Amino acid sequence: MKDIRDAILAGQFTDVGGLEVPEHYQGVTVRAEDADVFEGLTTKEKDPRKSLRVEDVPVPELGPGEALVAVMASAINYNTVWTSIFEPVSTFSFLRRYGKLSPLAKRHDLPYHVVGSDLAGVVVRTGPGVNSWKPGDQVVAHCLSVELESPDGHSDTMMDPEQRIWGFETNFGGLAELALVKSNQLMPKPDHLTWEEAASPGLVNSTAYRQLVSKNGADMKQGDVVLIWGASGGLGSYATQFALNGGATPICVVSSEEKAQICRDMGADLVIDRNAEGYKFWSDENTQDPREWKRLGAKIRELTGGEDPDIVFEHPGRETFGASVYVTRKGGQIVTCASTSGYMHEFDNRYLWMNLKRIVGSHFANYREAYEANRLVAKGMIHPTLSRVYPLAETGQAANDVKQNLHQGKVGVLALAPEEGLGVTNPQKREKHLAGINRFRGV
Repeated sequence: MKDIRDAILAGQFTDVGGLEVPEHYQGVTVRAEDADVFEGLTTKEKDPRKSLRVEDVPVPELGPGEALVAVMASAINYNTVWTSIFEPVSTFSFLRRYGKLSPLAKRHDLPYHVVGSDLAGVVVRTGPGVNSWKPGDQVVAHCLSVELESPDGHSDTMMDPEQRIWGFETNFGGLAELALVKSNQLMPKPDHLTWEEAASPGLVNSTAYRQLVSKNGADMKQGDVVLIWGASGGLGSYATQFALNGGATPICVVSSEEKAQICRDMGADLVIDRNAEGYKFWSDENTQDPREWKRLGAKIRELTGGEDPDIVFEHPGRETFGASVYVTRKGGQIVTCASTSGYMHEFDNRYLWMNLKRIVGSHFANYREAYEANRLVAKGMIHPTLSRVYPLAETGQAANDVKQNLHQGKVGVLALAPEEGLGVTNPQKREKHLAGINRFRGV
C-alpha cells in the first residue's frame, strides 16, 4: 500500500491506476470465533476494544460494477459498535445470508468481517461495467448496497428487498486501507475538506436528510418546530443543521453544557440540557413516569412560546420514545431510527391515536437522498461534525468512545492518511467555510 499512499499524498492521483495493488491490506475486523466473548455480560459491560482488531486480510476479488478504493480516512458509526459487541445479533448472520445470494456475494461470507460504513479516499481499480468512475478519482462513499433486480427498489432504493448497509451487513468496509464498494455508492469528495472531515458525514448526514428533509421521512417545512434528541451528536448535529438551513426551529436536547454550547454555536437558540433538568423518564427498568413526559412538554412550551413539536427526531429509542410520543403536537410525527438505547419501545398509545400523531420509520437513505446530502456538504451549506480523530490501530478505543457517548459529532479514523489536515484541494472554498468546519473541532 505504500506506493499507492505515497502517490496520493503527493497529489499524483492519476498515477494510482498504474500501481500494483498488494495481495493483503490492513483492516479492522471482528472474528466469528469471538462471537461468544461477551457471553453473560450486559450491553453496558461489553467493550468494543476486546473484539475489534487490526489485521492483514486478503484483497477481495473485484466484480462487475464494483470499485476498489484506497481509504485515506473513515469514521465510527453506531453500527460498528453493534458489530463489535455482537448485538442485537452477530453480523456474521448477515454475511451468511448475503453469501447465499450469488457466487459473487459468496465472497462476503468469511470468518472475519472488515467493518466500517464511511470512507474518503481514491479509486484504485474499477470492475467491468463501471463507466462513471476511474482510478485516481477522489471520492466518498455512502453505505447503501442494493442489487436492484426487483421492481420494489426502483422508485426508492431503500425498498429493494436485497438492501443492505455496506460494512455492517456486507464485508470489506471502510475501516481499512482498502475497501470494496459498488460503484453506485461513490460520490465526489468535497474538495474543501480534509480526508477525515470528508469521511465523517456519509452515513449520518444521509440518514438525517432522509429522516428529516425527504418526503420519505418527515418532509420538514419552514416554520416547523423540531425536537432533536442528541442534537450535538453524530446524527443529531446534522439534523440540527438541516433544521436551521430549512427554516425550521430546532429544539436541541443534549446532555451537557459543553454540548449545549455547540448547538448555540450552530445557531440554535432553543436548547435543553436534559442532565441539568434531571429528567428521569423511567422510574425503574420496567416503569415509565408520565409526569416526566409532562415536565419535558412544559419546558418545550416555555421555550417555544406555547408550541409543541411538529416533528420529533428520534434515535435514542427505548429511553426517550414514550416522552417523544407524548410531547409531539396533535397531528405531528415522530420519525425514528437507530434505537441506540434499546429497540423495545414503550409508549402510551392514547396520546398517539387520540391526537392523530404518526410514527414514521426511517432507515439510511436512497441513492438520490445520499447524493443530495453530499451535495449540500460540497456546497458548504452543511459542515462535517468531527470532534476527534484516531489512527486505525486505535479503532477499538474510537468505537468505545461512541458506545460510552464520550464524543460529540463524529469520531474519525485515519487509514492511509498519516496525519490530520491533508486532502484539501480547494483552499479558497475552505477559507470561506472555515468557521463552520471548525465548530466541532474546538477551534
